[in-house]
Amino acid sequence: MPDSGHILVVCTGNICRSPMAEGLLKHALAGQPAPLRSLRVISAGVATRSGEPVSENAVIALKKAGIDIAGHRSHSLTQAMLDDALVVLGMTESHRSIIQMKAMPVPKNLHLFREFMPAAAEKEIGDPYGGPLKVYEATRDEMVEAIPSVLDFLKTLIIRPGA
Repeated sequence: MPDSGHILVVCTGNICRSPMAEGLLKHALAGQPAPLRSLRVISAGVATRSGEPVSENAVIALKKAGIDIAGHRSHSLTQAMLDDALVVLGMTESHRSIIQMKAMPVPKNLHLFREFMPAAAEKEIGDPYGGPLKVYEATRDEMVEAIPSVLDFLKTLIIRPGA
């Protein structure tokens, strides 16, 4: 397992999608064997101010899944976050493009959250911001559907073959 590193989930404002994905991934990793369960998950936004509260509908959508993200506050994406990341997971191609344009160096493991899904699956997760609760619930469900494939990818990064 790498000596350091975290999973970094990125969206636009860090008040809807990436905090939801952070909460869901933390929950999923907690149920995994070592070393997966020891991975840290953080989130940030490519266009946000730090300290903004998470969207109320994001909180409600995750609370329905038994996960509390009410205390989350937004974080602006920094180069240090990217440099220290084991993997960076964006929600859309635009997030990946922004990181590729601004980061020096560009993270080696820069992917979309749903990139590891079967080929026919939609790879991007749309922004629920300002939408009704059912849109946030659909966003949550898209993330939940992708988590097994994300976990499988993480295993390839931290568990050496033959170990």
